Amino acid sequence: MPNGLAGCCKTTALDITALLNGSKCSFTTCKFRLFAIARLALSSLATFFNSLPDTRLSMRFSAMPCHPAPFLDKMRGTMKQAQTKRIVLGITGGIAAYKAAELARLLIKQGIEVQVAMTEAATHFITPATMQALTGNPVLVNQWQDDKGMAHIQTSRVADAIVIAPATADFIAKLAHGLANDLLSSLCLARDCPLLVAPAMNKQMWANAATQRNVQRLADDGVVVLGPASGAQACGEEGMGRMLEAEELARDVFAALQNPTLTLLRQTQDRPSLSRLRERELNGVKVLITAGPTYEAIDAVRGITNRSSGKMGYAIALAAVEMGAEVLLVSGPTALAKPQGAQVVNVTSAAEMFEAVKQQVANADMFIGVAAVADYRVARPSEQKIKKSDAALTLELIPNPDILAYVASLPKPPFCVGFAAESEKLREHAAAKRKKKNIPLLAANLAQNAIGSDDNELVLFDAAGEHVLPRADKLVLARALLRHAAVLYKKGSK
Repeated sequence: MPNGLAGCCKTTALDITALLNGSKCSFTTCKFRLFAIARLALSSLATFFNSLPDTRLSMRFSAMPCHPAPFLDKMRGTMKQAQTKRIVLGITGGIAAYKAAELARLLIKQGIEVQVAMTEAATHFITPATMQALTGNPVLVNQWQDDKGMAHIQTSRVADAIVIAPATADFIAKLAHGLANDLLSSLCLARDCPLLVAPAMNKQMWANAATQRNVQRLADDGVVVLGPASGAQACGEEGMGRMLEAEELARDVFAALQNPTLTLLRQTQDRPSLSRLRERELNGVKVLITAGPTYEAIDAVRGITNRSSGKMGYAIALAAVEMGAEVLLVSGPTALAKPQGAQVVNVTSAAEMFEAVKQQVANADMFIGVAAVADYRVARPSEQKIKKSDAALTLELIPNPDILAYVASLPKPPFCVGFAAESEKLREHAAAKRKKKNIPLLAANLAQNAIGSDDNELVLFDAAGEHVLPRADKLVLARALLRHAAVLYKKGSK
């Protein structure tokens, strides 16, 4: 170990050991100070410590005033905390405050720690008890909850970003003019992290010249403005001013946390995703994705299909857009909303999906076959409903085209990523499928643990072996999968 790093390890570890053991040291032992220590002192050590086996770490810290194993557990736990993204979710007094509960849930699901701060008016629309139950953290409502009256300083210092959703016209005016007459506005003024606001108000309030001046001033100050959208409003009118939906806000907040140097996202009719301003791994790459089930008609009302929800494929489309790709999604029948920023071609049967892929694949740099395509279809489907009778009914099934095999066998195929949904012998069947299809990357999962679920676990198979992506939200998995695919794609394109 270099001398400088060794000295840093010794000093930092001794201080943090004392802190974790509850003894007196030179640091304040409050939660906020612990986060500050972890982020400043351990960021340079995390990679080093994680790369060493326990035996070497035990040797290094054998002189510590604690048993090595508990120390290592605490050290790694603190490192994990230091790597966790944290946001302050500010809620102001508007009817759209109900959406903040879902936003908090979605952010937490993506591994982001959420601290809620509310204005007094916001508590009339949604209770602090609700937000505390969702986040697991006490909700900040007034300046005097902290015995030193410094909540606005301490809270902002450990946050990676502050998100105001909803942001009322009144609160936007406060921010624009630097007013700080309550905890939330003081917190925003005292911050040293990015500020994102999601406007929510009546259409006339949004269109008012004063509001537009205030929003422009926020833009000039580097505040990120998320929305608003146009739609039905609680007052019964319809127009611009509706707060973005929680799912869209969660995606934009996640994108902002990847690049906190963002300055502005202005509302246009063709509102770009915040992530389009990021430096992204798939910038300009044309990605063709298949998703969802297919439906093979038996007669006019019956058919053969499967239980695929399409959630994984749609999550991959969203993640690809976030990473800068030009995405074309060929989707079987699902109940999901169109992924923002992706072009969608809707199909029903495997034959229709195959035709759509054949028409588009020549323009694709990457093909990701996520769809659960029916392996067979009825040879002669009836145009009319087959009437029920006591006689046995025999259906002749014929194979559907293998879309992934077709794309992979093209003279100049795009970079291909396949999916395998197995019910047993996952590794054996997935490895054999990748070899048979002759594709660089295949993602496999157990169907019984994935179909219809919001989360999943994947095992990636490539030339280097297998890589496990532990169980997580499907959008989180999609991002991890695409980062892996992007590395392989770039290697292959050199």
